[in-house]
Amino acid sequence: MLIPITKMHGNGNDFVLLDNRDGSLELTAERVRALADRRFGVGCDQLLVAQSPRNETAPVAMGIFNTDGSSAEQCGNGLRCFAVYARDRGMAHGSEFPVETPCGLVTVQLMDGGRVRACMGVPRLEPARIPLQAPARAATYELIVNGEMLRVGAVSMGNPHAVLLVEDVDAAPVTRLGPAVQAMSAFPEGVNVGFMQVLNRNGVRLRVFERGVGETLACGSGACAAVVTGRIQGLLDEWVDVSLPGGDLRIGWAGEGREVSMEGPTALVFTGEAYV
Repeated sequence: MLIPITKMHGNGNDFVLLDNRDGSLELTAERVRALADRRFGVGCDQLLVAQSPRNETAPVAMGIFNTDGSSAEQCGNGLRCFAVYARDRGMAHGSEFPVETPCGLVTVQLMDGGRVRACMGVPRLEPARIPLQAPARAATYELIVNGEMLRVGAVSMGNPHAVLLVEDVDAAPVTRLGPAVQAMSAFPEGVNVGFMQVLNRNGVRLRVFERGVGETLACGSGACAAVVTGRIQGLLDEWVDVSLPGGDLRIGWAGEGREVSMEGPTALVFTGEAYV
């Protein structure tokens, strides 16, 4: 089947977007993998799909699929791109509207220059809601990975995140520890693993190894999780500039019980058609 597609990125985190609001396209894991393949398909970090919303408050719903064909609950960079895509194609109107995501309604605000601000929801900090197998909530948790003791912060932004503090993010063992932490039984649904270097109280550097994808140039929900864990540990102020390999995001969190705010860029790569 030949279908219209759009390719976008947010700080190098790239996405293929398509419209399946009528439900005519059966998106099997095999089809998702074929589209996401960078050699035999279009290539992307995630596939974002416009769907008919269940909540009448939202004009459109967003489905999220990883490159391995699995579904995801949240994607901050993808959400910003999806907001522009939905507005430009008449699925949503105005500069501010809600999007139905797998983890609930998220309000997006479209700004000048392709920038988008999104309310990413209230972080989930209780271990059972991350989910993380731990006896009680703590600022950090000790994990033994291949005989090495790691101390990590953990939070759910609609998807689970573990965040490790490192002295130098460039030298961080992302490809070694990322998949090792993801495979731990302590995270029964897997986990996105962030490696954060604190520069000062308003700035960090971050690399993220994502579930079902691997390391990406940027991760919006990972940036939110990093700031939340840094705030809980008393290392960061309310507004933080997060520098990722693909670019920068601005993250704000006022504290317990409050929503996380994320602001960052989007860019159109191309529009076209693809066989699915």
